[in-house]
Amino acid sequence: MNKEALKYTRLREDMVQRQIEARGITDQNVLAAMRKVPRHFFVSEALMDQAYGDFPLPIGEQQTISQPYIVAEMTQALEPKKDDRVLELGTGSGYQASVLAEIVYRVYTIERKHSLFIKTRKIFDRLKYHNIVTRYSDGSTGWKEESPFDGIIVTAGAPEIPAVLVNQLAIGGRMVIPVGDRHSQELIKIIRQHDGIEKTSLGGCRFVKLVGEYGWEE
Repeated sequence: MNKEALKYTRLREDMVQRQIEARGITDQNVLAAMRKVPRHFFVSEALMDQAYGDFPLPIGEQQTISQPYIVAEMTQALEPKKDDRVLELGTGSGYQASVLAEIVYRVYTIERKHSLFIKTRKIFDRLKYHNIVTRYSDGSTGWKEESPFDGIIVTAGAPEIPAVLVNQLAIGGRMVIPVGDRHSQELIKIIRQHDGIEKTSLGGCRFVKLVGEYGWEE
């Protein structure tokens, strides 16, 4: 391992210990994934040395790469398993999809910003995440042709829980989604049951808005 790679490995370990384990994330698969995925690959070269900090960072197109703890919290809440098929709405930097790809069988991810769609596909190929399937589209409508999903993760704030997404969950499937206004949201976990949904609040959060047919207008 060269000097630079060793530096980033140490930064990842420090991130996991101080920001994630210290705040109660216990899922060993999530912790292992976050120790492995090179977060600095998902930001601009100028921001690489800040990539493991306890904060979000801009990635262009008025989008951000989420704070590491939020990625870990949402991933753990999704209860990912090795045979799962998971849908992510809002590829963004590609980091969340890559963390999931270390754990689950297949990740389907949708991005509506063309420049981010192109950039993240190149990163996935570089890192050999062949189990990530990408799509350039309105993520708020989901991916009906590939449903039902074991998990759905929404990385942008929605005004309400879109029924179209709930309907794309398998029975027993989980969805994690920020719901609220344009400025702040509540992170909600949903489990689809035979007779409806079970909802749990995971606390306050702040995401960019979910734009699309079942989200906010542009």
